[in-house]
Amino acid sequence: MALSTSNVMPYLLLLLAVLSVAVALLTLLRAPAWVVAWKLAILAGEFGHWLALVPLAVGGAAVWAEDGGMRVAIVVLCAVALAGFLRPVVSAMRVAGPLPSGLRTAFGGAAPAGAVLGWRRLFTGSPRPRARVTTERFAGADGHELLLDLYRPEGPVNPGGPRRPCVVMIHGGGWDGGDRMQLAEWNHWLVARGWIVAAVSYRLAPTWQWPAQRADVLAAMDWLRSRADGLGLDPERFVLFGRSAGGQLATAVGFGANDPAIRGVIALYGPHDMPFAWSVSREDDVLNSLNLMRQYMGGPPDDTRREHYATASGQAMAHAGSPPTLLVHGDPDTLAWVRHSERLAHRLRELGVPHYFLRLPWATHAFDFNPDGPGGQLTAYALEWFLASVGGGRPRS
Repeated sequence: MALSTSNVMPYLLLLLAVLSVAVALLTLLRAPAWVVAWKLAILAGEFGHWLALVPLAVGGAAVWAEDGGMRVAIVVLCAVALAGFLRPVVSAMRVAGPLPSGLRTAFGGAAPAGAVLGWRRLFTGSPRPRARVTTERFAGADGHELLLDLYRPEGPVNPGGPRRPCVVMIHGGGWDGGDRMQLAEWNHWLVARGWIVAAVSYRLAPTWQWPAQRADVLAAMDWLRSRADGLGLDPERFVLFGRSAGGQLATAVGFGANDPAIRGVIALYGPHDMPFAWSVSREDDVLNSLNLMRQYMGGPPDDTRREHYATASGQAMAHAGSPPTLLVHGDPDTLAWVRHSERLAHRLRELGVPHYFLRLPWATHAFDFNPDGPGGQLTAYALEWFLASVGGGRPRS
């Protein structure tokens, strides 16, 4: 006998309810070691306020269309899913409350205009400013030609006019991948707030191991300094900004260079203690992190590589004169353990270095994929405050 729509509907609603719960739980638990699970965790964490409409609709349909135990099961599952999908926004509200006072204590300065977390922005988004982008070539260490994307305001540069500070954007990708075009929307956003952005390439593992990447970041800064007049760039005001593997580079280079022109360091979900990273690396995780470490560092942190590992670790290179630092990390991050940022923040506190650790209880790796999500909004607020305090955003004469 053929199944009727009325016979199929309860099982379809039940399936949708179960799937909703499975995805929503990724805002509460660490995602399994699968790439798909990690991407679903980003979706649930930063778009959960939209996904919450699914269990609302399914639960509503069950209430009107079903009777008995099936209806109760579907409604309960939908309630669990709804709570999971709304958890990031509720957690973001809790984090947003003390955020201004924490940033003021850490860096001084005044609050940026606008709310820390905008409800309307969660659903409608925000304006997307566009900057002028050109691709430039520079000579990395040992003469290797590399590329950087330069984000600047539209219009010609007045060589004798005001100078803008520069964010050097360092991409992630596990040291063996990624490119300078990652999450470019943030670069346009930074230009709209008074900065020039140089999104740099660097040589990748396994062909090139540390410290080749450090040399390439420093070479990019030298190239920017040498063309400061033509770019309208202030060669005395740089901020290093890295995500994931780029966060490791940002803190290792920023703390190790002892360059007063580096006014600040920003690291999102990065590893900052490479011996510690080796100790927790595994072959069966999402990235095969043990292999990544071998490719990048050449092997374990034994006697022959002890100094190698130290210079690659922001944790070891930090000192009392290190630049002010902003760290952002999510608790359930499965690709880079939140303990890296937690331990580095503790070390900076011991050294008396101005810093702030923005900890996001729901956010996974690459949560800033959505600039208008709860994690994206809190990060944008912290970034704007930090950048204004360490380098300004307005052109300097």
